[in-house]
Amino acid sequence: MKRIVIAAGCFWGVEAYFKRLKGVEATRVGYVNGNFANPRYEDLKARKATHAEACEIIYDDQVLTLEDILEHMFRFIDPTSLNRQGGDIGIQYRTGIYYVSAEDKEVAERFIAEKQKEYAAPIVVEVEREDGFYPAEEYHQDYLGKNPNGYCHVDLRLLRDDERK
Repeated sequence: MKRIVIAAGCFWGVEAYFKRLKGVEATRVGYVNGNFANPRYEDLKARKATHAEACEIIYDDQVLTLEDILEHMFRFIDPTSLNRQGGDIGIQYRTGIYYVSAEDKEVAERFIAEKQKEYAAPIVVEVEREDGFYPAEEYHQDYLGKNPNGYCHVDLRLLRDDERK
């Protein structure tokens, strides 16, 4: 099993998308790469915390590669939009790939360099070493599973039937 943390706007939709994907064993939403330990959602909303809303993905790399995960991410984000996805605006909605291993850093950097050829504007997706992932409050975990009519900037219909669990 491998692990990666991605930020792609509001974490509710990101988690809902990835937890439906074959090869993903577990997901958890939380806060990554901010200015202090153990932030709360209210800290992000009040702009006291500088973390990104993110989704931790545990995946079977024999079924799904990191490149596959990033391809899926790029299906539902605008990688040229800084601190904004859908109707959500603010640094907590920035996009990023947060790695632990040097190998994952290389994969992410190569992926973005290749993707940049498809965009006129610069891609602003962060590629940074993970510096603290803090699980979000329980009510955020599987939020769209608990609240099927909740807000989601991610179009879950982008997942093809053959990609779904």
